[in-house]
Amino acid sequence: MNAALVSMVVPFFAAMLVLMWRPRQQSWLVIVASIVSLLAAVMALLSVIDSGPQSLNLGGWESPLAIRFQLMPVNALLIVTTAVIHLIVVCFAASSHHCQPIKQAFWPLALLLHGSLVALWLSMDLFNWYVTLELLGLAAVALVTLAGQKALRAALDYLLLSLFASLTYLLGVVMLYGQYGTLDIALLATLTEADRVTQTALLLISAGLMLKAALWPLHLWLPAAHSSAPTPVSALLSALVVKAPLFILWLLWSRVAPSELAVPMGFWLALLGGGALLIGGWSACRTPHLKTLVAYSTVAQLGYGLLALGLLLHWQLNDLQAALWLFVVAHAMAKTSMFLAAGEIQAATGKKRLNSLRGMTLTMPVALFAFAVAGGSLIGLPPSGGFIAKWLLIQPMLIEPAYWPWALLVIIATLLSAAYVFRVVSQGFRQSSVSATASEHGKSAQWLALLPAILVWLMALFSEPLLQLMDVFSA
Repeated sequence: MNAALVSMVVPFFAAMLVLMWRPRQQSWLVIVASIVSLLAAVMALLSVIDSGPQSLNLGGWESPLAIRFQLMPVNALLIVTTAVIHLIVVCFAASSHHCQPIKQAFWPLALLLHGSLVALWLSMDLFNWYVTLELLGLAAVALVTLAGQKALRAALDYLLLSLFASLTYLLGVVMLYGQYGTLDIALLATLTEADRVTQTALLLISAGLMLKAALWPLHLWLPAAHSSAPTPVSALLSALVVKAPLFILWLLWSRVAPSELAVPMGFWLALLGGGALLIGGWSACRTPHLKTLVAYSTVAQLGYGLLALGLLLHWQLNDLQAALWLFVVAHAMAKTSMFLAAGEIQAATGKKRLNSLRGMTLTMPVALFAFAVAGGSLIGLPPSGGFIAKWLLIQPMLIEPAYWPWALLVIIATLLSAAYVFRVVSQGFRQSSVSATASEHGKSAQWLALLPAILVWLMALFSEPLLQLMDVFSA
């Protein structure tokens, strides 16, 4: 647990140093802090594998007053994923020329977002989740505004909807506290009953979380916010921020909710996940803008996580937990690569439309290759991490004929993913008079965009230990 706390505290401390000290080389301070946080996160993961789940009551208080942190395999893996992606993104921001105008404000906000995420992964208390969600949301909105005037409308929509989601979430929390007198997840799991008050509270909390995560059909704020934000911000939002509410949803319905409420809710979550896969994928196929396509892809890909969670609850199949969290990790890596590559291409051409990618195989081959490799994981091509997750999801569906419609849905969604990834890649092979060259637009930034795409394909080499880790997620 100590290592996990270090991984959480270091970004907060570094953010205060950047704000108060304002060193000349802020990027190096942020990168060093990110490396330290990553090393601590890896140590936390190794410790939980060796010693099992670990708990800490903040301030020495005992339950039900205590705010409890718990380290278990699922959030240890998420802490490592967060640290890896944050390190890649801050290195990209430091090396990319077109990120220069946002750097001074980007560093402390990115560190605040990192620390808030780690605190959220560790928390096992409904009110502490509210606090960390607010910190996360405020940092995310501030980061979106760094793009300037063009992003203010999207940032305002994001802020207002996030505040409304927070009020909805908090109302549900108050109802649960009034009913049971505690907000600790472990205690609530032993007390909750399938009554009307509990059901209403859980639905209110879930609605707030779904709006914050932009889960379909509450996704309308996401394409504008993610596509108009600066490139490194888009990567952080899509890869990490929208996964936090999904993590809380998983614990809420798999741990807190009684099975009488969780089983029927699972069907509706799976149905919403299916809607996200189809509508998000179709929207990505239709949009003419590069970053908007990647943003709609996030809406679609989150549908896999929601579908896995819904079927996990509805069928009571614990094996789908592995599919759920492999989707989260694989999507985070792939979407980081896609947004970084798309941002570099857009900065090089100065245009937003897909037809500006013509000739990119000659002028920016590394960035286009990064997009294609990451897109292969979203499609589910073997042996990528996306393929492993999708195979784990679809395997149980092949057992019973009653499950086959869900399998067909996954296949259709896969074809839609292939269609919008191919839209981008095929443009790069068309002839164009584009004059930008790779050397003019930062080769190091392009290679950093490729790095998470390579990592998501390397997941296949570590599939056995990853699946063994998934087996103890329920601990």
